Amino acid sequence: MESIGDARSFMSAASEVAMTKPIIVIKPGRTSQAAKAAASHTGSLAGSDDVLEAAFKRCGVLRVNKIRDVFEIVELLGKQPRPSGKYLTILTNAGGPGVISTDALIQSGGELAWLSEDTINKLNEFLPSHWSHANPIDILGDATWETYAKAVEVAAENPHSDGILIILTPQSMTDPTRTAEAITKVAKKIKKPILASWMGGKAVMEGRAILDAAGIPTYDYPDSAAENFTYMYQLSVNLAQLYETPRWCADLHPKSMAVDTIIATAQSQGRVILTELESKLLLSCYSIVTPAIIHCRTAEEAASAASNMGFPVVVKLHSETITHKSDVGGVKLNLHSPEQVRDAFLEIQRGVNSEDFFGVTVQPMLDTTDSFELIVGSSLDAQFGPVMLFGLGGTLVEVFQDSSIALPPLNSNLAHLMIRNTKIYKALKGVRGRKPADMAAIEKLIVNFSHLVMDKWMFIKEVEINPLLATHDAVIALDARVILHDPNMMEIDNEVSTQLIRPAIRPYPAQYEQHWVSKKGRVLLIRAIMPEDEPLVVDFHKRISEESVYTRWMMNMRYDERASHSRLIRVCHVDYDRDIALVALDEESCAGKNCKLVAAARLTKMHGKNVAEFSVLVEDDWQGEGVGGKLLLELIKHGEADGLDGIEGIVLPTNRAMIHVAEKMGFESVYDKELNIVKQYFSYKEAAPNYTEAATTKDDYQLRRFTCPINI
Repeated sequence: MESIGDARSFMSAASEVAMTKPIIVIKPGRTSQAAKAAASHTGSLAGSDDVLEAAFKRCGVLRVNKIRDVFEIVELLGKQPRPSGKYLTILTNAGGPGVISTDALIQSGGELAWLSEDTINKLNEFLPSHWSHANPIDILGDATWETYAKAVEVAAENPHSDGILIILTPQSMTDPTRTAEAITKVAKKIKKPILASWMGGKAVMEGRAILDAAGIPTYDYPDSAAENFTYMYQLSVNLAQLYETPRWCADLHPKSMAVDTIIATAQSQGRVILTELESKLLLSCYSIVTPAIIHCRTAEEAASAASNMGFPVVVKLHSETITHKSDVGGVKLNLHSPEQVRDAFLEIQRGVNSEDFFGVTVQPMLDTTDSFELIVGSSLDAQFGPVMLFGLGGTLVEVFQDSSIALPPLNSNLAHLMIRNTKIYKALKGVRGRKPADMAAIEKLIVNFSHLVMDKWMFIKEVEINPLLATHDAVIALDARVILHDPNMMEIDNEVSTQLIRPAIRPYPAQYEQHWVSKKGRVLLIRAIMPEDEPLVVDFHKRISEESVYTRWMMNMRYDERASHSRLIRVCHVDYDRDIALVALDEESCAGKNCKLVAAARLTKMHGKNVAEFSVLVEDDWQGEGVGGKLLLELIKHGEADGLDGIEGIVLPTNRAMIHVAEKMGFESVYDKELNIVKQYFSYKEAAPNYTEAATTKDDYQLRRFTCPINI
């Protein structure tokens, strides 16, 4: 891959394909020199490679480093199941290759599986007394093919292991061919991925051929095998992120109105930098805790405020132009008296130009004993728009460079993954007698921060909390910095670097959640579909009659086709930038354990047109209660908010109820005698286009009908 193009379109397409087929990418340009060469070749603007890595992980794409890796991982995925975790068991008849593969495993992100006591006891029954008694399992150089087979069988039963790497080096007692034959028989009973490294060139070729024929990938070198196991695990982690659907937190919206006032005030004064006071007020609107802060314009005001607050205190420069206060001596810590506060005020005032000095802020000096200094921030990437950063904070943040990057929006699971990808994560869990940090509070703060980023991305260019103080029972934003966009940069364009770049991912549209009462007085919960709704959709299709199926799809479609996992995984996982799928749930049944989905509707954007196609399906027992009309109305509202030109649909002439409902809402219906269908079109413009000219041939209709099979 040379370039991404439109980031949101890439994320959308990749997410959809990755649900059913693995996407393996080799993307050069990790170093600055290579990135420069790639940019000059493609003529496109390149973003940060770290951001690109985060984007690949979020949309289920696996990135590899070498051309050889592409072919090896494709073969491996085609022959073996993906591991459920990162813990590998290495079984070898030579210590050196075992150590080398261990290094490769750890360095690539995997871990050695812990051998359970039961596993060790079983191995002791037939292995020599001098075997390693640890992982890697060194069964020694005189291991026979029977020993290999038994050891593999026992290792596979270890509950702590997610996969097995079998290493063979040719030695006097070794029979590579018979060993391969024995392992292929054992492998048939093992559900975990098995990899092999038959070292020895021509001497082991026959054994390698046997393993390959049995679907066990073999490698010349064991370190390559270990790295490919980690690649498989990383793909599983990336695919799991596809199922994460960060929700839009409506509770934050009323408070976010106060943020608009803060931003508007700064813009009216021609400023793009918020003061620390304004920045902390902004954070508090999103439930991010900040210490008490008082703005003081004179030394006496500062001394009085400190006395009322209680010593010790911190005095900081209050400026509308300077963001890094410590660089100009604008931070005075641990002040214990009014005199020290007055002196600090005057010293800060003398250290900057008069036009940069707007007084100071007084804040309590918090006890940082056994605390961690972290950083949470957001900035704009040239391709993917707003990106978030978390890591080790403080004044040496650029020196240690321990951080991870993610694309907003985030939920608690994605926030935890972001934290786990840093070195400071181990310390946050508690180290050398220090209590562990409140991980749940850190995750919540990151989620709230991502809401801020998504909510105000059109106004905020950069926002940073550094340091973020984390203890075992609190997380507090000690300092904050916010930089706004130039007020003139309000046009959104994902290709021009001088204009705003929209977020690459849309959040889960929680704004569609509502309760609605049907004509018979039954209460429904209407909301957007989620990946975890798949069991509900399976049950929904069990209750749909053959007549309703034929009316919806205009053909007979078996239940096993409609409810197959390969199909529903795409139905329930929606890219909210391209589609919207609404479901209606029976509120009464959801009060118990048997929640029932009784209707579904979908709006899918068509390629090359600013038009979307609608579909509605209602369970037979709920038809005639206005459910289909309600869902269609919500789709129309969504299309209008999304800036569509129109909505279209195709129904059978016998589906008079749907035709009538759509016409009541303003759809134009046109009967196609040749195809025996009714084409319906709703235009958001005053004059509806002549829809009878679109897709009038039978071939066009058949193509569209069978290339869009995933609608509910």
